[in-house]
Parts: sequence; C-alpha cells; structure tokens
Amino acid sequence: MVQTINRRQFLRGDFRGNNASIRPPWALDEGDFIEMCTGCGDCISACPESILITSSGGFPSVDFNHGECTFCRSCVDSCQPGALKVTDTPWELLLNISESCLALKSIVCSVCAEQCEVRAIHFTPVIGGVSQPNIDSERCNGCGACVHSCPGASISFLYRHNQKEFIS
Repeated sequence: MVQTINRRQFLRGDFRGNNASIRPPWALDEGDFIEMCTGCGDCISACPESILITSSGGFPSVDFNHGECTFCRSCVDSCQPGALKVTDTPWELLLNISESCLALKSIVCSVCAEQCEVRAIHFTPVIGGVSQPNIDSERCNGCGACVHSCPGASISFLYRHNQKEFIS
C-alpha cells in the first residue's frame, strides 16, 4: 500500500506520516483536502464543540482534548471551498489504548467506557484483578469522547485502513 504524506511531513522527516493531523469529519483525502482548503477558518468558527483548531500550515484539525465531535455537520455546512463533503462515514479512525492506561496498570478506571455512547469500549472482569479495556472497532465512530475524558491521556486514534497513528 502506498503511503501518502504531505510536503510538510516530508520536509520534517516524517516519512511515515505519523504526525499527521486529524482533519475535521468528512474531510477529503489529505492531498485533496490540502488542495481545496483555503485555511479560512470558517469550519473552526462554526464548530459548536470547539474541537477544531488551526494546525501547523494553517489548516484545521481536530483536538479531542477540547471535547468530542457530535457530528452536527456545522463544519461541512460552513466549508465554502468544498474540502469537507458528507459521505457515509465521517472518518475512518480506529481507537488505540496505550500501555499508559490506568486499568492496564492495575488501577481501577473505566472512565472511557462510561463516556462512550456507542459502547465501543467495554471492560472485561479479571478474577482477582482489575477489569481490562476492550475495543469494538466496528462500533467506534471516532467521536473522541474517550480521549477528552481519559485521566491517563492513554487514548489515540489510528487510520482504519493503513493503521497510521494520529497524535491526539
């Protein structure tokens, strides 16, 4: 599979594209998005959850540390250049829980599962131990509620198809 990186990633030596920004929901493929997006900031202003920020290069990206996406489509409605277009799925993200997860370190915590409306995260009881997190990746819609609520900052997202890690 061919990996696409942008010019900034190339010039910074990020040949795997590991430091890619999470674009707003319904963003075109990265190359098309960069070509179409004018960096006007209308989508950032329109976001009622205030999770869209200006990333390096002046393009919008998602910061789930500010909250979660409700998929209201305000960003799409405000995008005059057409860099955001509604499709069947807003984005192709996979949830990733790192080794810094409190539950994985035998500390009782299930905040992420409590925040997950689609029940993509659940905890399996362990006899004589702390319940462990499990992810149902088919249920996860990538809203980011778990990222914002995680006390250990242990949750990030991966591209569903090529498993490229995002910074969250």
